[in-house]
Amino acid sequence: MFTGIITDIGLVRAVEMRGDMRARIGCGYDMGGVDLGASIACDGVCLTVVGKGGDWFDVDISAETLSKTNIGANGWAVGKRLNLERALKVGDELGGHIVSGHVDGVARIVRAQDEGDSLRLTFAAPPGLARFIAPKGSVALNGTSLTVNEVEGNSFGINLIPHTRQVTTWGDVQEGDAVNLEIDTLARYVARLAEAGAAG
Repeated sequence: MFTGIITDIGLVRAVEMRGDMRARIGCGYDMGGVDLGASIACDGVCLTVVGKGGDWFDVDISAETLSKTNIGANGWAVGKRLNLERALKVGDELGGHIVSGHVDGVARIVRAQDEGDSLRLTFAAPPGLARFIAPKGSVALNGTSLTVNEVEGNSFGINLIPHTRQVTTWGDVQEGDAVNLEIDTLARYVARLAEAGAAG
């Protein structure tokens, strides 16, 4: 489990295809305190540490994960920056919302517009996921817990304050980018309950 509060920005140092994809990610974490087998969310994708050094860790990425996330849509090239978050520990502050690291689909940035000091982004969500996104609800986008401003059909908007753009990779985004989308688990359960009520 994660919170959607980004704690480091990683850098892809190497990518190798070997059946699955293996990536080496440079980071600022003290890797002495990270066990092999630990989970780290990389742009919102929960991945397992399979190798590590002083300032890097390796992850394996399956074909299934490539097909369901922006890793396959955008490709991870050497030099790409990634939002990182280590798994939540008991007693940690829950500053965002509960995030599983299991990406539901890929949204695309269809509009980016400055609004005061903030950046307003409009996303196109996959049709099957749009119904789970509600105004003032939470979503995880590239691993970042964000609040939805408005929803219209399959589109939804968010505002990024300067701080978020500085401490995450959101300062790098452009129109057309594919973004990992994880809907709020609570929204999924509410929708399921509503469906069950309507069916009954």
